[in-house]
This record gives sequence, C-alpha cells and structure tokens, in this order.
Amino acid sequence: MVKFEQLKKKFDEKTAIQLDSEYHQQLKAYIDRVYRETCGRETMDDEMFDSIREAEMSNLNRLQKLKNRTTYKKDKHKSQRQNEDWG
Repeated sequence: MVKFEQLKKKFDEKTAIQLDSEYHQQLKAYIDRVYRETCGRETMDDEMFDSIREAEMSNLNRLQKLKNRTTYKKDKHKSQRQNEDWG
C-alpha cells in the first residue's frame, strides 16, 4: 500500500493531458477506483485484499482487451496500406 500511495502521488503530480481514447479514460478510472478501495481504507487484511484483487483482475483483463483491440486495428490498417502497392 505504501508503494501504491507513492506511485499515485507521483501520478497526481503530473500535468493532466486530455486523452480522448476510451482505454485511457478507463485506465484512469481503474487507478482511482483501486486507490480508493485499497489506500482509502484504514485497515486491510488478506481476506479483504483477496476479494478486491479477484474483482479487479477481471476489470484489468477488460482494460487489456480494450488496449489490444486498439493496437490490433492499427496493425491491421498498416498491413492494408503496405499491400496497396501490390494490387
């Protein structure tokens, strides 16, 4: 929790850049939610941590899929442009 608090403080100190992508908006919301759920509590035991971790692992997986979908689309369009000269 101490390390996460330090990272969150550094993150908050940075100048906010407006990014319109859904991935970046969801990622910021994810970080804020995890921070509130973990560091916002006065006490945290292993059972509470495990329940939060299970729920957030599925949210993190959704974020990863969102990120990969965006990258996949970019790669797909790059390969189409490369093949234009062949046709």
